[in-house]
Amino acid sequence: MIKSRKIIWAILIGIILLSAILRLWQLGNVPPSPDWDEVALGYDAYAIIHTGRDSFGKFLPVVLRSFDDYKPALYAYLTIPSILIFGLNTFAVRLPSALFGIISVIAVFFLIREIFEKYKYRDYLSLLSSFLLAISPWSTQFSRVGFESNVGTCLNILMVLFLIKGFKKPWMFSLSAFFAGLSIYAYQSEKVFTPLLALAVVIIFWKKLFAINKKYILAAFILGIIVVAPMALYILGNRAALLRVTGTSVFSSQTELLKTNIKKLEQDKLNNDKIGSLLDNRRLVYGKTIISGYISHFDLNWLFITGDISRHHAPNMGLLYLFELPFVLSGIYKLIFGDFDKKTKLIIFSWFLIAPIPASITSGVPHAVRTLNFLPTFQIFTAIGIIGFFNLIKKSDIRFKNYDLRKLSYILCLASFILIFIFNFVYYLNQYFVQQNYYDSADWQYGYKQAVDEVNKLQSSYSQIIVSDRQPMDKSYMFFLFYLKYPPQNYQKVSEHSSGGYGASHFFDKYTFKPIDWEKDSVKKNVLFIGVPSEIPNRVPVIKIIHNLDGTEAIRIAGT
Repeated sequence: MIKSRKIIWAILIGIILLSAILRLWQLGNVPPSPDWDEVALGYDAYAIIHTGRDSFGKFLPVVLRSFDDYKPALYAYLTIPSILIFGLNTFAVRLPSALFGIISVIAVFFLIREIFEKYKYRDYLSLLSSFLLAISPWSTQFSRVGFESNVGTCLNILMVLFLIKGFKKPWMFSLSAFFAGLSIYAYQSEKVFTPLLALAVVIIFWKKLFAINKKYILAAFILGIIVVAPMALYILGNRAALLRVTGTSVFSSQTELLKTNIKKLEQDKLNNDKIGSLLDNRRLVYGKTIISGYISHFDLNWLFITGDISRHHAPNMGLLYLFELPFVLSGIYKLIFGDFDKKTKLIIFSWFLIAPIPASITSGVPHAVRTLNFLPTFQIFTAIGIIGFFNLIKKSDIRFKNYDLRKLSYILCLASFILIFIFNFVYYLNQYFVQQNYYDSADWQYGYKQAVDEVNKLQSSYSQIIVSDRQPMDKSYMFFLFYLKYPPQNYQKVSEHSSGGYGASHFFDKYTFKPIDWEKDSVKKNVLFIGVPSEIPNRVPVIKIIHNLDGTEAIRIAGT
């Protein structure tokens, strides 16, 4: 134990400052551009500020129609204060996520102190776990982008923290219920993860819960129901409410899984293969796919080396540091077999094993966003592993010709660990803050701000502006609404005439968003075109070419 509380608080303040620097420095510029979900959330918040309605005219919605993916609306509301202060821009949209990332670091410190209350090295574990979350590539990645899942993860940490603290101060059960209810407005995964985690903790502490005065439990239950009620009513009253869930589910008829399965079954029938028909039964295939999707999230290659899509990790890195790998494994072993309270073990492993469940029933696994609720379990395992390793060195009997080498071994191991950590950490900082913008700018839909800036100079000279919505410029209309700060009350008049979906044609004022067919569209006069390089031929004199940060062409602007 650390003897002085002043030292503990001083170290914690240092960790908080470090987490703030990593999450706030160059927040509006790294990553180099907001993605389509960020601009959609920002513009809906902007619309609510000015009209009390989202971009489709829905009054104070609990769910945003957006791109017909029906996002829970909490994140848009959280951006309202920052947009009011800083204006509609990338920094303002990302700021709530960064702040919740910092809050998560603080909450984990206090959570560890509650869960590991009887652990001899509780002070070290709480500080080390908090520090590891502060510098975590996984946490940093999603704290620096307007990703709703980061808010959901923080709310879940707070839910468990106040649920456990509630056994000492029962009024805190209501705080736990509030954060639990609020989390389902943050991200789709929380609709599954949060109830399962809350249920697991309640079961673990079932006997202690019965000893609590029932009025506190009743008050927490009623508050939770009140908070959840608007979302529950919306889901029950709107078929489209779970459109995003069904669209990404492995049960969706649109998935490749079902198409492949049908082909196999047809072939089995032609071959009169009864065993094949049994094994290729759709229910069995779905079961195998879900189990496979669940297990995929424990793939060490995905966790430590590759990650998934480029927007979910720094270039040439996984979601966790390589130096953490041996400590994660040893930490898991030590937590299972070590002298820890049984309830402590059950809480951490329940959290760890529940985290991949929401993602396991979806396509595109493993998926870093849908499993962000793994945090902070990996950091806890790593911290336990590190403490256990250095305790082992300290207690080991290492001698050479009657000389006690324990102190020397400890110093050498500590120095080696620090050097490896520094190398890993500096490498990450370079990959994220320097290399990411260069390598991944195209994946971050880079170029729209530059395109809108150019169009603002030119639009008075043209009667019509046609903007491509062909990949990689799909959903381009939302970027133009965002960067033009187009009056929401005007867009609401036309938004219902088009779908928010992928294949819709969008329009407002001079702007039409559709694939550009140069041979047909260029016969029109006085038209400005903004398109992908393949849509505007090389022979055409262009007004401006916007390049990605690696020098490749992103957008061409030409006029007739």
